[in-house]
Amino acid sequence: GSNRGASTLTQQVAKNVFLWHGRSYTRKAMEALITLLIEGVWSKRRILEVYLNVAEFDEGVFGVKAAAARYFAVEAANLTPVQAARLAAVLPNPKERSAENPSSALRKRSAAILDGAKTIHRDGRSACFEP
Repeated sequence: GSNRGASTLTQQVAKNVFLWHGRSYTRKAMEALITLLIEGVWSKRRILEVYLNVAEFDEGVFGVKAAAARYFAVEAANLTPVQAARLAAVLPNPKERSAENPSSALRKRSAAILDGAKTIHRDGRSACFEP
């Protein structure tokens, strides 16, 4: 129902790390090519690591380290599962969602993310993200 296009984490990494913001067929074509290169070279863990280091969590708050410090006054490695899920729920729309003052919808989305994380950990699918 949205008029926005969906993109994968790898596409967002390609755009945020290697390209300019904006909409054009040229940028989208370059994004597609870079995405293929990234997926051919980087592991899923590396793609997620880069994404989390460049994602914008609020105006001027880039990366999970900055977001953890800003919202929860902790290092990223010390986020609780609930805090991490709340930060994940803020994405991809941090300008309208707040980890600091979560709406009931954001709390529900955080709970769903936490439940999903538990499920993929339990059935072994999370192995590609673990060291």
